[in-house]
Amino acid sequence: MHVKKWAFLLACCLLSGCAKHAPASSSDVRIIYPKAEEIAYTQTDSSMNALRVQKDQVYQGNLVLINSDYAVHPEGVQTDIVALSSHRELVNGFGLLDNSIELSQRVAEQFGKMVAAAAKDDVNHFIISSGYRDLEKQDQLYQEKGTDYALPAGKSEHNLGLALDIGSSLESMDQAPEGKWLKQHAADYGFILRYPKDKTKITGIQYEPWHFRYVGLPHSKIMQSNNLTLEEYLGWLKEHKTVYVNVEGQRYEITYKDVPRETAFQIPVDHTYELSGDNQDGVIATIYL
Repeated sequence: MHVKKWAFLLACCLLSGCAKHAPASSSDVRIIYPKAEEIAYTQTDSSMNALRVQKDQVYQGNLVLINSDYAVHPEGVQTDIVALSSHRELVNGFGLLDNSIELSQRVAEQFGKMVAAAAKDDVNHFIISSGYRDLEKQDQLYQEKGTDYALPAGKSEHNLGLALDIGSSLESMDQAPEGKWLKQHAADYGFILRYPKDKTKITGIQYEPWHFRYVGLPHSKIMQSNNLTLEEYLGWLKEHKTVYVNVEGQRYEITYKDVPRETAFQIPVDHTYELSGDNQDGVIATIYL
């Protein structure tokens, strides 16, 4: 189903009753839809800087959508890919299926923090079985395994460096304590279960309890709280343009703009922000307020 149609369905769902505050299933996530005058004030405030974005920003960032319709662009591949076996400081509390596994260093660091938190709950048998694959490796896998197991080169999230397959040395992930812990807590560290069991018609991919994707906070928490896939979430952002979100006491402004028709974001002076494209035609600015 196309993103535009999902955006319409999500808007109807989240705005039913014309409530200002959208319902969320988790008490630590609150979504606030701004009034028109709030947006106008933000755009004219003298304390704002105009941040112009280029077209290539559409293809890079934590939120880029990779699937059978939207391929990885060279700009989207993470620039900090490392072989984990050569960086033992990144491999604490979990194992590697083999020494060839690569991943974004930034994502590996977040994964390490997540594993450390799981260990405090006596969940400590994690294994990374796959991480980043270049296009050559992806094509080789696709030729060997076929469409039931692999995606064509450029159409897999593994070609980004933001996705990893996580296993357990105890049992399969749909039964293991590691899989159950991640379903509940991965979003706290910026990760999402990318291909849930009840969303196969949306993602186009069968249930994969081992495949997690880094999207970063607050996006992972919003998706978890409202049971949204990345496809659905991007459609929702495109529909609403600007939302304010309170996540665990931190307030964010999240704004979507179509590029190149809109090429500038208004960023408050001295505020931290992140940019990500959607790999379609837009860019999302996440501002820490």
